Amino acid sequence: MNRPVYPEFKPVGLEDQALLKGYLDREPSGVCEMNFANIFIWKDSEHPSYTILDGSLCILVEPDFEPPYFLPPVGGDRVPETIGTCLRHAPRLSRVPEEFVRRFGAGFRAEEDPDNFDYIYRVEDLVELKGKKYDGKRNRIRKFESSFRHEYLPLAREDAPECGVLLQSWFEEKRNGDPYMKAEKVAIIQALASFELLGLKGGVVKVDGRIEAFTFGMRLTADTVVIPIEIANPAFPGLAQWINREFVRREWPDYKFVNREQDMGVPGLRVAKLSYQPAGLIKKSDLFGRP
Repeated sequence: MNRPVYPEFKPVGLEDQALLKGYLDREPSGVCEMNFANIFIWKDSEHPSYTILDGSLCILVEPDFEPPYFLPPVGGDRVPETIGTCLRHAPRLSRVPEEFVRRFGAGFRAEEDPDNFDYIYRVEDLVELKGKKYDGKRNRIRKFESSFRHEYLPLAREDAPECGVLLQSWFEEKRNGDPYMKAEKVAIIQALASFELLGLKGGVVKVDGRIEAFTFGMRLTADTVVIPIEIANPAFPGLAQWINREFVRREWPDYKFVNREQDMGVPGLRVAKLSYQPAGLIKKSDLFGRP
């Protein structure tokens, strides 16, 4: 496969996975967006494309719901010059971690983007839920375990249609009118269709033999996984807390941290993420050219 060289761009497809992962894994930042699977499943609404510029992988994102941007360039030895070229092509770099700003931000204007900060949790905390701060989570889990006949299973290919039915009903009840959430629904459908090819690991919870929750995760760095998707039927109190714990406990015990992505400035989502007592945040900024 020929690599597109700037100013040529190529839309991101499954056939690009090995190439892009090779770059992204070489300089892991811990940022949830800097992951091939996440880039790919959002392709229908974020329209990612890429080019090689000065030896760097440059990914251009042109979302339906915000202005276009480049992700931070990866690789290459002329990064400041590469940033400058990117900023002549698009108005900003976005999802830029602090370390990148520190190393390469001189000469550019950085603006923090709190709505896109990633929430980071210790695997140990999510599994053990120790201490008074997790009393509510443990109580909900106990209530679920004592009230419903349930089982956890790794996600299998044949589960995808039933997960799709749950997804449809969940979005109809919760979020169907929001354009961003409609895009999220499409991304989840893409993940269900491609999870084996993308190397995703998933889990489902059956209640009385029916799938009532499912989730996906993937390796992000040597010690961190990212969990971008979790859907649970709200008709079963405690189910969301149970799958949150069990998926990490059963599938990711050898990792230290979980990246649960951002809150997008949604107050309810922010409260929910803070309620799990994050160990820290990955701060991200936008980079702009100076006047």
